[in-house]
Amino acid sequence: MGRKLLVTGGAGFIGSNFIRFWLSKYSEDKILNLDFLTYAGNLDNLKDLEGNTNYKFVKGDICDFGLVNYIVQEFKPDFVVNFAAESHNSLAIINPTIFFKTNLLGTQNLLEVCRKNKVPRFHHISTCEVYGDLPLDSSEKFTENTPYTPNTPYNAAKAAADLAIRAYFKTFGLPITISNCCNNYGPYQFPEKLIPLFVSNLLDNKKVPLYQNSQNKREWIHVLDHCKAIALILEKGKVGETYNVGTGIEKSVEEITDIILCVTNMPESMKIYVKDRPGHDRRYLLDSSKIINELEWRPEINFDQGMIQTIKWYQDNRSWWEPLKKKIIVEEEEWSNS
Repeated sequence: MGRKLLVTGGAGFIGSNFIRFWLSKYSEDKILNLDFLTYAGNLDNLKDLEGNTNYKFVKGDICDFGLVNYIVQEFKPDFVVNFAAESHNSLAIINPTIFFKTNLLGTQNLLEVCRKNKVPRFHHISTCEVYGDLPLDSSEKFTENTPYTPNTPYNAAKAAADLAIRAYFKTFGLPITISNCCNNYGPYQFPEKLIPLFVSNLLDNKKVPLYQNSQNKREWIHVLDHCKAIALILEKGKVGETYNVGTGIEKSVEEITDIILCVTNMPESMKIYVKDRPGHDRRYLLDSSKIINELEWRPEINFDQGMIQTIKWYQDNRSWWEPLKKKIIVEEEEWSNS
């Protein structure tokens, strides 16, 4: 008999890729996707699952205790996997309240429902950004024991959620796991984020806005490698533990832009430089030795090949991203006037 997964935020970028990955691997399992369909949630991300009797979508807010409690009582999930989050740092500067509401209070609401209904496992998708940032010339990495020093409203809301989850484990014995992942790239990413924004701009012959500190670095992972890590944590991870998920592959914004320009055959003159957003972190790098050694996870997708495949996906799927560009709330060029 198959297992049941309640996936929250499953209409977003990482969540939708996870649902597709899980059902392709475990065809007998059932997934209920609870998503409020805020501007970045998109049911077209899972259009290929229409007609799959093991997949069901419910529109709803993770902050709605009555709804979440009803779903958990009726569906009786073996796993609750929480992807639901507001996740754009720039938007968090404009409207931090919605970030703390969804990312912290929404997560606490899920925790309380899981506690009351004795859900066997709650897994939370977090971020490397809870640890703060590192100097560009540093050899330091974030471990699972690195103190949390978030620098932005988004990072702080995610860090607060992680701490609430830990408290529910320590105080109530709720069986939890947390994964802190580096920057994801791949198909179905909302086009406000760096790679899809730049690719789609160039396909429309528009310039791409780089922050003036364009040497700031990020660690990059293909979304499918992240999904495989989450699956391993659900199956083999130790209750109460946090696992960093990274590849060790660092690229600056400038380097990512140059790759995109090269693949799309566009000139350097398509770059423009804009004022950095407030609280712009310099560098993140995770020590992922714990998940590698304990769960035998390894990233499988070569970065260069993954980038080429990703850029081609956006080239081939204009009908997917073109309507979403109209929903983008923050224009990065506006920081120049702030």
